[in-house]
Amino acid sequence: MFWASYLLAVLAIALAWPVPVFLSRAQWPARSPFTAMLLWQAIALAGGLSMIGAMLVYGLEPIGDNLIAGLRALAGMVLLDAPTTALGFWHLFALSAAALLTAHLVFTLLLTYYRIERQRRRHRELLALLASPSAEGAGTVVISHDSPVAYCLPGGARSVTVLSDGLMAALEPAELRAVLIHENAHLSQRHHLLLWAFAAWRQALPWLPTTRLAQESVNSLIEMLADDVALKTESKASLIKAIAIVASGSAGGVAAPVAAGALSGGPASVPLGGLEAAAGVTGADSARTTASRVSRLLSPVPQLSASARGAVLACCVLLLALPTALLIVPGLLG
Repeated sequence: MFWASYLLAVLAIALAWPVPVFLSRAQWPARSPFTAMLLWQAIALAGGLSMIGAMLVYGLEPIGDNLIAGLRALAGMVLLDAPTTALGFWHLFALSAAALLTAHLVFTLLLTYYRIERQRRRHRELLALLASPSAEGAGTVVISHDSPVAYCLPGGARSVTVLSDGLMAALEPAELRAVLIHENAHLSQRHHLLLWAFAAWRQALPWLPTTRLAQESVNSLIEMLADDVALKTESKASLIKAIAIVASGSAGGVAAPVAAGALSGGPASVPLGGLEAAAGVTGADSARTTASRVSRLLSPVPQLSASARGAVLACCVLLLALPTALLIVPGLLG
């Protein structure tokens, strides 16, 4: 396991810096948002696994040829009072660091979920007081606000799409349909779960470039996926105008009272201008996302070929398989 720990460390470093930087600057994700989103998830999962695995494998190296054997020996030391003389100071330090990092990641994930759910409950209470049912259909409500605002509030059967009076007055029927389809796509495709995971990842390791770049990129890709759903039934012109109108309200720093403040920092409110505001991304990042979405619609490029998408998916599988193999394959690389 000696060489496995070093290979895992190298992989963790690569996935923490050069790989996410390179991917965030690439142009092809806009051609296949779903494929790119899978790659970002693979990078995040493989990076976390490699980071923890490198420390864990190094710590267990004196007492096992692989992760399973090492954990069994460690369990014997902890539960059966077996001798611990084989473990030196740095091995114990590495094991402690792996355990602390794992606990930190899990705790942050759960804490982020708790905060989001608490914010959503407060948001629903405000909507019950301030919103009225919309004629656009069940699951849609209207708030009295002059600024063009559209967002969705996930919650299973209680999910709701919120529109403002200002938005409904500014949009034509086709444009309003594009807004509703876009927001419903966020709900039906469970985009809030992705935002939760990447928001927690960033809060747990804010100093890691992967967490910031991944969150910003996934936010943008999610918006593109919802745009693609809207384009199946509505025209590009309608969608572009809807994006511009909603973005004009966001750019002015104006948001509906129930959308702003109550849910900042968690993926609970979802403006059409982007999931970024709900996930704690800055206004500048939101503006870049809006610009990239409009540019993508104005200057469409063909989708990635099937072979290219297959190559990316193969990379995703390899990214997840490599650290897993280094951890569990008996006697791998000595």
